[in-house]
Amino acid sequence: MHFIKLRKIWYAISIAVILPGLISLMLQGLNLGIDFTGGNLLEVRFARPVPVEKVRQVVAAQGLEISRGIQKSGTSDYIIRTRHLTQDEQEKLVAALNGLGKNTMLRNESVGPTIGRELTTKAILALLIASVLMVIYITIRFEFKQGIAAIIALLHDTLVVTGIFSLFRIEVDSSFVAALLTIIGYSINDTIVIFDRIRENMLARKKGECLEDVVNASLWQTLTRSINTVLTVVFVLVALYFLGGSTIRNFVLAMLIGVVSGAYSSIFNASPLWVDFKLLEKRAKVKEARA
Repeated sequence: MHFIKLRKIWYAISIAVILPGLISLMLQGLNLGIDFTGGNLLEVRFARPVPVEKVRQVVAAQGLEISRGIQKSGTSDYIIRTRHLTQDEQEKLVAALNGLGKNTMLRNESVGPTIGRELTTKAILALLIASVLMVIYITIRFEFKQGIAAIIALLHDTLVVTGIFSLFRIEVDSSFVAALLTIIGYSINDTIVIFDRIRENMLARKKGECLEDVVNASLWQTLTRSINTVLTVVFVLVALYFLGGSTIRNFVLAMLIGVVSGAYSSIFNASPLWVDFKLLEKRAKVKEARA
């Protein structure tokens, strides 16, 4: 298979995956957790299963809005999101929940709206700084066009993860930002390995050998490594998703989607995009010479 000659198919697959998520992001945005909006998040485990309607009635009876959601997690665990509660309101809610049966408070997180806004600003800033530093690094080590191709591939991974989270209304919290930054770091490593092999093969390029063939050979030479690396990470993440508990489930899910997307974009997007950039540059030079 010639990866580069089939690059329009890979681009089409990427657009088909990203587009629904992009539309969802524009229409309904992300399901922001209390890390961003401010509020309280209580996770309660009852000794015996309790119907969700009863939990909802208890929360509503405390005069708390239930629009932020009461989510069942496991057989008898509930995640309750409310507006920001005072200490007195928290104690009253816990006492009311005790009326439903013996329970254990697994967590009670409280984040003010100011902290939420600060976290949003810092998260965007961290992503921008990471992107700029990576472009500088890749430009120094390889060339500017490869830096741009790598950043587009990273943007692909970010859009895939955020789009899927928006589409399925999965809650986004501070761990989601950590997952995105980790995904970017992972994906860029794979891309750099491929770019390294392309550089080596370009130096040993035979006379008359076209750019597409050199890049395609480089992709095949690194393909086994890329697949083996991503599979070992995926195995660990799948185990963590099912056995790691509800508190890290969304983080692991973001990582899982991002790692698979990162492996795809490193192979099927980054290098083909660079080839397109080089071909455009070549055509521009030919036009300039003819003019």
